[in-house]
Amino acid sequence: MKLEAPDRQLGAEARLGIGVFGASLALFVLRFLVPRPVAMSNNGDGGRVLCGAGITWKGLPEPFVHLAYPPTPATPCRPTYLLTQSWLADLAVRIGRLIGLHGTLSLVILGLLGSVIAAAAVTAIVLGLPHPRRTRLFVAAGLLLVVADSAFFGYFAAILGEGAAFLGLLLAVGGLLLTAREGAWSYAGMAVTFAGGVLAVNAKVQTLTVLPILALAILLVRPGALRGAKRWASAVLVIGAIGAVTLYAQQSVEPARAPDGTYSEFPGDDSREINVFNSIFLNIVDGRHDTQADLAELGLPPSFAQYAGNGWWHPHPATTDPQYPQYRDKISRRNVVTYFATHPARTLGVLDRAATDQLTARPDYLGSFDQSAGFPPHAQEYRVPVVSWLTGLIAPLGLFALVPIWLFVLAGAWLRRRTALGVPLAFLFAVSVTQFGTAALGDGIEGVKHQSVALFSLLIALVLCSSPLNRRSEPTLP
Repeated sequence: MKLEAPDRQLGAEARLGIGVFGASLALFVLRFLVPRPVAMSNNGDGGRVLCGAGITWKGLPEPFVHLAYPPTPATPCRPTYLLTQSWLADLAVRIGRLIGLHGTLSLVILGLLGSVIAAAAVTAIVLGLPHPRRTRLFVAAGLLLVVADSAFFGYFAAILGEGAAFLGLLLAVGGLLLTAREGAWSYAGMAVTFAGGVLAVNAKVQTLTVLPILALAILLVRPGALRGAKRWASAVLVIGAIGAVTLYAQQSVEPARAPDGTYSEFPGDDSREINVFNSIFLNIVDGRHDTQADLAELGLPPSFAQYAGNGWWHPHPATTDPQYPQYRDKISRRNVVTYFATHPARTLGVLDRAATDQLTARPDYLGSFDQSAGFPPHAQEYRVPVVSWLTGLIAPLGLFALVPIWLFVLAGAWLRRRTALGVPLAFLFAVSVTQFGTAALGDGIEGVKHQSVALFSLLIALVLCSSPLNRRSEPTLP
């Protein structure tokens, strides 16, 4: 009888995994397609994802979703910006060829692909939880509510980078949990962590900061029964594999041309001046404070007061001023960091506004439907609004709402530090805080959209914190 127990346990786990995956996938597909497909419209940056999938597309922000992007007769563009959503889009194009689409990117196929990966990631998390089946199913329900929420789900079928970040983070968390299990589960967890890490880290330039956090998490997690040199060797192997793929992938794109005519050497270099410019003229010289004092602090001329509150793409930005080339060297990260470090009150104001953006959850300019659906421009769907509705209620509180949530998650990670949940919770907390700071202080535009990765990480952590404290390292099966 004792020899048969592991087989019975494995069979029960297999049935649980198949059941969770099947139910999750069915719910995601219904949520995606019924009564009509939903996505997120192009905010103007979608050409980057399409370029990575071999489709040339140049266009301004669009009020409607294009459910299909046909191949262009022109020579395919060479991507200068890496987003792992491009990999998923390219895979969707290849799948489309099998059914006769001949190079067209179908967002329906892309959305179904995202649904499959999301269902697999939820399953990995559930199988990795050190809890009885009933508790794990409760957590699964919470995960489904977050993933299917209207603020997040549409990104899976969009030509934007956030969807791949969500999927990668889910997989990474599931992988970390599985790694802490015994036997073959641990090795499966390492593979899932690798896949999720590559997706999440390379989702956007903004998410490259996830790499060191994930590396630390991999080092801290206890891989099943492995101890001593084998434990550290397996961790180093996974970290090295994620780092190597990231390095290769980031070097595989063409250098992008910056506004000053130079070519980027590192990811994001081409948009560095744009991001810093927006941070200066939208976060600091915003026209609502002592403009002349702020300009003096930044080393900019008093005449630039006329551009207060005007971002890079404003009809009348400082870049049009004849003096701008003379002061271009002041548009630097060092200048911005120095200002924020020496003006804590202003920094808190920016962070408070960013906290409101994060809890708002959903930008109002990304439409959900294609034009044939018959809805007005920028119309949005609210089929599963539970989580984003709740965060929207407390959004006006800004940091007064966000900081207590952070502290709750941090306390949950500390109380579970000796369990399999401790490391994933700490990982999600660190990702949420760093993504918040990066988006808040590093870029003055699209605050709600750029905070979505931070919010998604935080909400997944909250769901995991809802499970009871349990010091067992293996799930208990009924």
